[in-house]
Amino acid sequence: MSPNLTELMQKAREISWRHFGPRLKIFTPGMFVAYGERGRYPAVSITGTECAQNCLHCGGSLLKTMPPARSSAELAELGRRLWKEGQAGMLLSGGTDGAGRLPWKEVLPAIHELKQSTGLILTAHVGRVDVATAKALKEAGVVQALIDVVGDDETAREVLRLPDGLAAQNEALAACQAAGLELVPHLIIGLYHGRMRAEDAALETVSRIEGLKRLVHIVLMPLKHTAFENEQPVSAEEAALFMARSRLKLPEVKHHLGCARPRGRHRQILDAYAVELGVNALALPSDAAIAKARELGVEVSFETTCCSLA
Repeated sequence: MSPNLTELMQKAREISWRHFGPRLKIFTPGMFVAYGERGRYPAVSITGTECAQNCLHCGGSLLKTMPPARSSAELAELGRRLWKEGQAGMLLSGGTDGAGRLPWKEVLPAIHELKQSTGLILTAHVGRVDVATAKALKEAGVVQALIDVVGDDETAREVLRLPDGLAAQNEALAACQAAGLELVPHLIIGLYHGRMRAEDAALETVSRIEGLKRLVHIVLMPLKHTAFENEQPVSAEEAALFMARSRLKLPEVKHHLGCARPRGRHRQILDAYAVELGVNALALPSDAAIAKARELGVEVSFETTCCSLA
């Protein structure tokens, strides 16, 4: 570990503990099983496995892991069943149309019905939305808008395959703020072919969000059968350095490390760093995270929902 990282992590941890105390929430999202707990917050795709975007890092592969609900009737039926089974909520997601949009209008009636008839907490990866759509989602019952934030046009065009670059992201951020829909930005570390590129610019964008409460960091996770299958993610040290700088930039915001990050030894190292720099929430942690928390005297609690709700 470099001296610079050690010093930055200590500063970040001191800031975190000053505002939030030496506490860490551990999350088991989706329907994963960890530490004897099963997640109660599945991600659901409102487009099934279809996605015209075909981002280089995903290629639609993540949609294959989600229960499909491609119409309002299907979503309402699925939601009622999940509620009866004891699920806490749903993360609504899906593929996009090539310009970054999801077909929210098709499922708004189901979202409204589920909000009225169940106790499900509903959050959404909203994609590209205008103010009217953001307002409609909030009024129907969506409590959080999750948006991936990148820092430069080239990453947006090349990796996310958005023809107008950052315009889609910026439109969505502005629309959700105008609608009063809580934003939970997800900042992807090393998205550009596993290299740090414009993360600081993305952080600057996030810092301008009014009333920001939570920032989720995720790390490029090369997936099989995607264009990035053979890419290497940024090192755990690089990711930790950036997370520490994020804390210094946004001291009063809760900082999370989300479930999308590399597995294996990389996760062990990064998770320990994350706890050491005072992360407030951690999804699907390795044993190294728990060990580091015990070493530092951090109070650990467990939740079975999406970490954006911390």
